Amino acid sequence: MTEIPSSVLVVDDEVQIRRFLRTGFELDGFTVQEAETGAEALRAATLKPSDLVILDLNLPDMDGADVLERLRAWSTVPLIVLSVRANEAEKVRLLELGADDYVVKPFGMAELLARAHSAMRRQLRASRGEPVVKFGPLSIDFAARAVFINDQRVTLTPKEYRLLQILAQHSGNVVTHQFLLREVWGNEHLDDTHYLRIFVRKLRRKIEADPTQPSILLTELGVGYRLVMSDPPANVAPPQVAPGGGPPQGAQNPQDPHGGPHGGALGGAARGGAHGASSSPPAA
Repeated sequence: MTEIPSSVLVVDDEVQIRRFLRTGFELDGFTVQEAETGAEALRAATLKPSDLVILDLNLPDMDGADVLERLRAWSTVPLIVLSVRANEAEKVRLLELGADDYVVKPFGMAELLARAHSAMRRQLRASRGEPVVKFGPLSIDFAARAVFINDQRVTLTPKEYRLLQILAQHSGNVVTHQFLLREVWGNEHLDDTHYLRIFVRKLRRKIEADPTQPSILLTELGVGYRLVMSDPPANVAPPQVAPGGGPPQGAQNPQDPHGGPHGGALGGAARGGAHGASSSPPAA
């Protein structure tokens, strides 16, 4: 039986961006729907639901955040925001509204595809209720509440395990500081971000080969953390936005109204440590 290809709804008012994304996703085996406005996007999501939504914020009829909020009222489809807006407060706001990820223009198609596959894997695991997930040498058995590195069990405190569990349940996607603090320590500690720095540093010492150069538990500066899956997202080399703004081979390079290339992803450098902590978090 032939496998049904995954489908993606691309929502952007610029035709060059849509053409570029269509090329990249079709090369990766997706079928592509397009929408130019928020109203068209909501109509398409209702009448012909996709497996993934790529949503630009600057739409002619409404803000993309409004589309996200309306969509999240009834759908859990993986959704990645694509925008020139790079400030941290905006990223946090959209993630809290329900976006699975946030990619800043200009972007590389390969990284966007990686994040797309990651969001879709998380959705699939949630629907299946898979008891074990793997992140390179790290494996987590949710049923047994057990963590292993290269098949050797790792001892975690209850709060360390809870933090890792939440990150694993949203693997590949940014989990904001406020969400982690609320889920692990409670609403009274929403401003105590140094708790996270301390416990992330402890976790990295236990699960990373080199805690100073983490490859599993990554930091999104000013936003939160993400746990990274190890398997490659695709077998096809997609087109890339050229660093100098030139179009990739086989795809038209999208340009904004001011002549700058659209298209590098939200790639906060990973860092550890608990600098700035003025007090210790509650005992694990």
